[in-house]
Amino acid sequence: MSTTSIMFAGFGGQGLLFSGKVAATAGLIDGREVTWLPSYGPEMRGGTANCSVRISDLPIGSPLVWEPDILVAMNTPSYAKFIGHVAPGGIVITDSSLVKCDPHRDGVSIFEVDATRISGEEGLDGISNMILLGKLVKESDVISIETMERAVRKCVPKSKSRLLEGNIRAIRLGMTL
Repeated sequence: MSTTSIMFAGFGGQGLLFSGKVAATAGLIDGREVTWLPSYGPEMRGGTANCSVRISDLPIGSPLVWEPDILVAMNTPSYAKFIGHVAPGGIVITDSSLVKCDPHRDGVSIFEVDATRISGEEGLDGISNMILLGKLVKESDVISIETMERAVRKCVPKSKSRLLEGNIRAIRLGMTL
């Protein structure tokens, strides 16, 4: 694998930028080249948001992701906006609690995870994004679980250390789905 492009997309406040930051940090821990490019509307929470991450064994010429190898879609508008751009043979992971359509696209593997519902049932409210990140780890060979856990430990600030173990538990849970 030389370069993997990932698009995290949904509403502001769903933790998409944090998911991207964790994935990018994991790439850095592995000694790879990385870009992280957040994009969000002026509304932030509740508005549209997406985050592009590129992880590569080679220097990266641009942080822009036009054709993601992996799409993590946390709402229907984001799924509709980006599904047509996923590279052939790519991976699509949706939060089926919030993506209210029939996810389909020839030539890509689609995984529907009821992440918002599961996060609530498991006492992990507000971190369904990390469940989807765990599914990404399981379905791709981009980042190992060990590296992802190290990245979470680096990305969760000391002021929010109470959330650290929940984030790691959510990633591990996502890997079982």
